[in-house]
Amino acid sequence: MSNKTIGLIIGLFFVAVGAMFIFSFIFKEKAIETTVVEDMDSVPAPSYGITRIEGKHFFIDGVHTIVGELIMPTPCDLLNTSSAVRESNPEQVSFNFTVINTTDSCEQKPTTQRFLVAATASELAELNATFMGLLVELNLHEAESDESPESFELFIKG
Repeated sequence: MSNKTIGLIIGLFFVAVGAMFIFSFIFKEKAIETTVVEDMDSVPAPSYGITRIEGKHFFIDGVHTIVGELIMPTPCDLLNTSSAVRESNPEQVSFNFTVINTTDSCEQKPTTQRFLVAATASELAELNATFMGLLVELNLHEAESDESPESFELFIKG
């Protein structure tokens, strides 16, 4: 084989390797572009497996208060609650539950977190709940007359 042929083969080899790097760089850029999310509402929430929220319901002086407990997968998952009242007849009260996680790594140890969330509305208001933006079942037990939201104990059977 002549030096000219060997040089041509080596040159074609480098061209092929360079083309592979260029194509991989282009496809990598396209893959990154397709994963960018324009609307944060469309980002799927982490799965916590919560489809039902159990709690005690208090209605005192025009305020609906719900207290209860949820089990979070780690002690780093912090439960955050809020409420919103939509004016209608009857009013619609939405109790919203979200999770804030401030760390990338945390021990996988189920941890019970208590919650207390309240909203001012009429006694006939319709109550519902969302967890991480998804509608969940709200299973409420009416509190006894001698109980208060600040000192609840949740003993629910079944």
